[in-house]
Amino acid sequence: MATILESEMLNYFTQLDDAEKTSVVKMLKAFIKGKKENPKQSLEQYNSELLSAENEFKNGNYISHDELLNEIKSW
Repeated sequence: MATILESEMLNYFTQLDDAEKTSVVKMLKAFIKGKKENPKQSLEQYNSELLSAENEFKNGNYISHDELLNEIKSW
């Protein structure tokens, strides 16, 4: 049995022309692909990455904004 949201989606979808339906399907595929490629990160993983980045910074392992701009110009 379809939920109210699913029924509403179907109602709108059936009102689209073929080109619009194709566009919506492509968008949905992109959403699903993004979810598979970028699984949610746990809070522990996130905090661990922050601590690691903080330590890199404290150890002087960074470049300034100006240095980055100069590096980009060399690309």
